[in-house]
Amino acid sequence: MVSTVVVLTISRKLGYVSFPSLQKDTFKRIWPLPLIFAGNMMTGLGGTQQLSLPMLTVLRRFSILMTMMAEYYILGITASCSVQLSVYMMIFGALVAASEDLAFNLQGYMYISLNNVLTASNGVYLKKKLDAKDLGKNGLLFYNSLFMIPVALIIAAASGDLHKAWEFQQWSDIGFLSQFMGSCFMGFVLSYSTLLCTQYNSPLTTTIVGCLKNIAVTYLGMVIGGDYIFSVTNFIGLNISVAGSLVYTWVTFREKGTKKPEANVDEKPLLTKEKESPA
Repeated sequence: MVSTVVVLTISRKLGYVSFPSLQKDTFKRIWPLPLIFAGNMMTGLGGTQQLSLPMLTVLRRFSILMTMMAEYYILGITASCSVQLSVYMMIFGALVAASEDLAFNLQGYMYISLNNVLTASNGVYLKKKLDAKDLGKNGLLFYNSLFMIPVALIIAAASGDLHKAWEFQQWSDIGFLSQFMGSCFMGFVLSYSTLLCTQYNSPLTTTIVGCLKNIAVTYLGMVIGGDYIFSVTNFIGLNISVAGSLVYTWVTFREKGTKKPEANVDEKPLLTKEKESPA
């Protein structure tokens, strides 16, 4: 969050980006994104800590269904039958992959369930704020991070994480610092790319892209090891879910290709020239 504020502030000073200055009603205009962002961050980290990578990937797929429902109730967007079938295919694959889970972890499941709800809410409300064109994408990202810094500090202090960070022994290690700063900057890149994806696509597409990222990490875990224990059922379920994502991509591009731009009767051709009246 600090890196986002710093990068956007410097970019604004240099004239690369622009967004409105802080005003009395800025927090009201951006609400409830900071709250959703904080909850999404905490539940995501909590679920990652409690669950194995394959199970985390499987349960995160349910955020796709929740995003589709949130689009309908908040944005008034009704998904086509083809899109709904592809989403149900992803969920079916997730259920197959999770069917052999023997390591029941109620706390981890609660974290991920809340994270799914907050992921769907974040995508939909972000799209709603972007469509309003109130603060712009840079303003949304800047003020969302700015308002979350004191909240995150309070949470970190209350949980004891801030004290652990203060006592960390490698703050003077150049190698660690360079990697840590690089990680912070890549966090800004991830947030900015997610924002752009939401601006140019639907929240449902953004959520599916995020879940595909998790599946790619799981496939990588099959190669390099880690906490991944290979299961045929889990592997089949993941591939069914990926197939559903491919079907969704095909359906989405096909629907975009068949939509024709509406003619605007008030719009004049750009290259026409009015005839001069005879003298």
